[in-house]
Amino acid sequence: MKLQGPVFVGVPLLGPILICMFTHNQTTSWCEDERKLWCPPHKVILLVWATIYSVIGYASYLVWKDLGGGFRWPLALPLGLYTLQLTLSWTFLMLFLTANNPGLALLDLLLLYGLVASMVLIWQPINKLAALLLLPYLAWLTVTTAITYRLWRDSLCPAYQP
Repeated sequence: MKLQGPVFVGVPLLGPILICMFTHNQTTSWCEDERKLWCPPHKVILLVWATIYSVIGYASYLVWKDLGGGFRWPLALPLGLYTLQLTLSWTFLMLFLTANNPGLALLDLLLLYGLVASMVLIWQPINKLAALLLLPYLAWLTVTTAITYRLWRDSLCPAYQP
């Protein structure tokens, strides 16, 4: 793995790093209520996201390498989808950790889930390992969607919270 490998692994981490730097004191208190034991702390959420970002960064490197590298036309769809999902993922982190709008965060997550599922299908013929490396991401998106849905539901119906 030449210099490109670490770049592909490191670039996705810029989002969480910048979000932490600029919004450190602005995080929402959604998960701080003692009744919400099912909601992990913000540090755990960021740690899991950072791990996921490293894995998908490596997966994107595998796709890039298998398609010949550089900036050529065959890379447009697979890495274009990757770039779009990375943008949606960073947007979700901003909505989840700093904005007080679980509805928008949930909508962003649903779009992100569909995008990552389509990436698995498109990357599979290019590099099977890269496609398989996206499966833990889909699992984490499932967990995150459940948490965000619960927060959204609780924000709509506060009287029905356990």
